[in-house]
Amino acid sequence: MKTMLLLPLALSALLSPALAHAHCDTLDGPVVVAARSALESGQLNPVLAWVPASGEAEIREAFAKTRAARKAGKEAREVADRWFFETVVRVHRASEGAPYTGLEPAGEVEPAVAVVDQAIAKGDPRAIDAFLRDSVHGGLEARWRRLAAEKPPADDVAAGRRWVAAYVPFVHWVEGVQAAAAGPGAHGHAGAPEAAHAPEQARRDPARGADARHVH
Repeated sequence: MKTMLLLPLALSALLSPALAHAHCDTLDGPVVVAARSALESGQLNPVLAWVPASGEAEIREAFAKTRAARKAGKEAREVADRWFFETVVRVHRASEGAPYTGLEPAGEVEPAVAVVDQAIAKGDPRAIDAFLRDSVHGGLEARWRRLAAEKPPADDVAAGRRWVAAYVPFVHWVEGVQAAAAGPGAHGHAGAPEAAHAPEQARRDPARGADARHVH
């Protein structure tokens, strides 16, 4: 079970590179959900877990201003709430070294994120394990078929180049999957905002980023 838990966690950043944008930035994502709950309950600590210590003062100040502005009426409350959500998400994104591009509509959640959230709710990671195994196996099969259809370099230079064009991205894809499995996740966490982010290679989409390379 320990191995099954580690594989999804390690590969999630590689197989779902849009997670940070499609989840933390949404109106029904965990960051905004925590912010909305804090405004209703007055308990800010769950929100502070999503931001680094360096951003805590800004969030506390925004929280106080928003709570005060909410008392001015419904319209003021809506504007203040939106501003607070945007502030928290912006500071959270900055802790990851990522730009804030605005809040996304509710429901804009990547399939990988939905699987993770459902598994957390059930307390069972098996759905994540199956989802990632399918992703890895599908990627492997497609790339292997492409490579197997070509012949290694010999007398025919054009054919050899086609083989190389299939071989190089295939190797980089395998390297990327292995690096993601062996190393830390690429998506920064507010609880450890000072930790270095994983290399760009580990974050790129294995189906797109690696194929763009032509030098091994």
